[in-house]
Amino acid sequence: MSSDATMRAITQDTLGGPEVLRPARLATPEPLPTEVQVKVHAAGVNPVDWKSRAGGGMAGVLGDPPFVLGWDVSGVVTKVGFGVHTLKAGDEVYGMPWFPRQAGAYAEYVTAPSRQFALKPATIGHEHAAAVPLAALTAWQTLVDTVRVEKGQRVLIHAAAGGVGHFAVQIAKHLGAHVIGTAGAGNHDWLRSLGADEVVDYTSVRFEKAVHDVDVVVDLVGDDVDSTSTRSLDTLRSGGVIVAVPSGVSPALADMAKERGLRASAFLVEPDGAALARIADLIDQGAVRVEVADVLPLDQAAEAHRRGEAGHTRGKIVLRVAP
Repeated sequence: MSSDATMRAITQDTLGGPEVLRPARLATPEPLPTEVQVKVHAAGVNPVDWKSRAGGGMAGVLGDPPFVLGWDVSGVVTKVGFGVHTLKAGDEVYGMPWFPRQAGAYAEYVTAPSRQFALKPATIGHEHAAAVPLAALTAWQTLVDTVRVEKGQRVLIHAAAGGVGHFAVQIAKHLGAHVIGTAGAGNHDWLRSLGADEVVDYTSVRFEKAVHDVDVVVDLVGDDVDSTSTRSLDTLRSGGVIVAVPSGVSPALADMAKERGLRASAFLVEPDGAALARIADLIDQGAVRVEVADVLPLDQAAEAHRRGEAGHTRGKIVLRVAP
C-alpha cells in the first residue's frame, strides 16, 4: 500500500443516473513494474463517463459495478515501478491511462504504465491539463493518424465548440487545413479566435446546404442526432472521408459512402503518451488553448455529470481532486 493505505474516490454500486455516484474510501493502488503511481490533482469529465455510468459507453468493458469512472488525469508522480526510465517521482504529468479499461481517475491516486503519461504542459495548471488528454488525443489521432490531414485540405468539424471539437479546430488549423465548424451562433466568434475559417449555425441552416467540397468530416455528433453522419456525406468531395466518432459507422452509412466514392471510418481513442508530449508542446507554444467550462470538487461528480449531460458545454468540465 501507499503511505496512505486508503484514498478518497467516487464509485457506483449500480448502473443508473448521476445519483448512483457516491463517495467512498478504497485501497490505494500500488504500481507494478513499468508503472507509475500518480497523485491526482484534477480529473477531466467526458461523455464516455456518463454514458458508462448509465450502462452505455464502456460499461461493457468495465464489467458490472462497482467501478470507478474517469480516464483524464493530471497530477504528480509519487512512486515508480521497476523498469520505469521516462518518469521520476515529483514529475507533473497528465494522461488518459488504460482506456477503455478502468483507469479510476475519480480518485486520489491512479497507477498505469509510465508511457501512457507525458509531462504536463508547463504553461497551464492541473485543472486545465486534466481537460486535455481524451479530447485532444481524439482530435489528434483522428486528424493526424486516421485521415492524415494535409495542408490546404478542407475539414468540417461538427460540435466544434465541445471538448473534442475545440481541440480539433486548433489541431486542424495547425496542420494547415481550411477549418469549418458547426456550432450555435453564441460560439462563432470564439471558434474563429481558435482558428476556424468558417462557422455554420446548425440551428438556423442545414449545414449540407452551406458547406461543399470538403475533404474530411470529423463528426462528433453522429447519426443518432438528426442523421448528422448521413447528411455529412453531401458535403464531401469525391474521395473524401468521414470519421464518425461517437456512434461509429453503420452498415447503411458505409454502403452510402461507398456508392458515392467516399470513405467512412469509425474511431476509438487509445492511450498515447508520445502524442500527449507533442500536444503539450503545442499548448506551451500557444498554438492550442484549453477551454474549461466548470471546475467542481470531486465529491460533486454527480453534479458534473448532470451539467455535462445537459449538453452545449463549451470546452470541458473538470473535477478538482487534490484539496
